[in-house]
Amino acid sequence: MRILANDGLVEDGVKILRDEGFEVDTTKRSPEDLVKEISGFDALLVRSATKVTREVIEAGTKNGGRLKIVGRGGVGTDNIDLAAAGECGVIVKFAPNGNTNATAEHALGLMFAIARRVPFAHATLKGGTWKKKAFVGFELMGKTLGIIGCGRIGQALALKAKGIGMRVIGFDMYHSIDSEVEYMDTVEDVLKRSDFVSLHTGGTKVIIGEKELEIMKDTAFLVNASRGKNVSEEALYNALKSGVIAGAALDCYESEPKLEDAPFENRLQELDNLVFSAHLGASTRNASRRTGMEVAEVVANYLTRGDFRNSVNVGQNVEEEGKEIYTVFITHEDKPGMFGKIATTFGNLGINIRENNSRELNGGVQTVYSIHQKLTDEVLDVLRKIEGIRRVSL
Repeated sequence: MRILANDGLVEDGVKILRDEGFEVDTTKRSPEDLVKEISGFDALLVRSATKVTREVIEAGTKNGGRLKIVGRGGVGTDNIDLAAAGECGVIVKFAPNGNTNATAEHALGLMFAIARRVPFAHATLKGGTWKKKAFVGFELMGKTLGIIGCGRIGQALALKAKGIGMRVIGFDMYHSIDSEVEYMDTVEDVLKRSDFVSLHTGGTKVIIGEKELEIMKDTAFLVNASRGKNVSEEALYNALKSGVIAGAALDCYESEPKLEDAPFENRLQELDNLVFSAHLGASTRNASRRTGMEVAEVVANYLTRGDFRNSVNVGQNVEEEGKEIYTVFITHEDKPGMFGKIATTFGNLGINIRENNSRELNGGVQTVYSIHQKLTDEVLDVLRKIEGIRRVSL
């Protein structure tokens, strides 16, 4: 099988794929050449640079095209046409863990940068002037951090913030059971209580606009290391210029250059209470290596073993950022029909199975089921009564 890593792939990731017997091509194709050549590949690996459009997916699948899977290094899939992939029978999988720590660290670094005014002090000294009084800042210890979007990155940031003495509150559509965050009922509750607000939501929806900025404290700072379109830049410009909030730190923007060394023009540049970075959240050597290896394993596992984990467009196997998953451990006899009985029982009880993995255990089998509903004692009793079941535990 042939795999095209169109946005490049670390050597360790290439090795994983080649050791599995795949042919790996890391030569970058232009959008036009990608459409022409994609039908000859079984898998397409991308980061954020390559746009996997309907045209690309249809070219990869129609008239004998071989494309089976698109692997995305990282979590966001904004650059992939998921609807087209589903219609054409192409699985889309992501590598969600490699960038987590890097992005959380960068968000925390942006908080320090704007609170202690480090970039401004640096620029002044580089310009040959010694200044101290102009750059009196604020400590993060004792302040309240509000996180909107409490998935992997939000939780990682929360842990780091609590480590330096911050109180962490947050809002998320799905409340994680094992959480570093004190959850609020609404986004507004987070905004009005926070000294720093950090976004980790993804998507293209405006999360912070004029209304939300008005709710924030006039001493508060906004940090966006999520997606540029999550913040209305017009509303933020007006809020920063008029003192509605104290400052902001941005790593992403409504419109970003596509090429290295390209010019960057943004109205926000004229303000002096704003810190910028060029979408660097995941830009560490460590994260690049981890993500490259992870996406290689994710794609290899699907092509060789049919592993649907981390799929984002396959029915009950969808793994949503922040969605609660429950686990049940079932030990049972190793004989035909057991999996069918268990699956039928779950179905009759209205329990949605996300995935299951099994291993031989003392002459039997232990199967770990990941499900979308919390099991009651009554459901557990029904499972335990299935003939051939030895043990059921949470």
